[in-house]
Amino acid sequence: MSEPQNYKNHTRFDPFWHFFIAPFFLLNFLFSIAMTIHRWPTHRILFCWWDVIALMLLLAVGSARTQTLRVQDRLIRLEEQLRYQRLLSPEDLTRTQSLTLRQIIGLRFASDDESPSLLRYAVEKNLTEKQIKQAVANWRADHCRA
Repeated sequence: MSEPQNYKNHTRFDPFWHFFIAPFFLLNFLFSIAMTIHRWPTHRILFCWWDVIALMLLLAVGSARTQTLRVQDRLIRLEEQLRYQRLLSPEDLTRTQSLTLRQIIGLRFASDDESPSLLRYAVEKNLTEKQIKQAVANWRADHCRA
């Protein structure tokens, strides 16, 4: 069994994305620029077109990843809003409206027992996502992230 999730080990790397897809498209773009410089002015239109296509591919895969993470953040916000309905008093529920999305994302790791007090503290002190995560004493793991 793997070690319990906490602040120090909660980040997730997708080896296929982080170590193959993204570096490959970046190298493809850099290689296309190098070939354009090396072969200039021979076939300059072809090589410039290759540069444009390589850049578009890099931007497309980056955009796909960004959109995936944005959808994940929206789902986290929805899950936490449902969780707040169950856990918080009406007074604390009104406090949640002043939370930023990044604060909500940080608060999702707090246990049910700890969540109301940490939420109040985060609102009062305007804590960042990182500060909230570091303040969590009883970590609630999230293994289903993109």
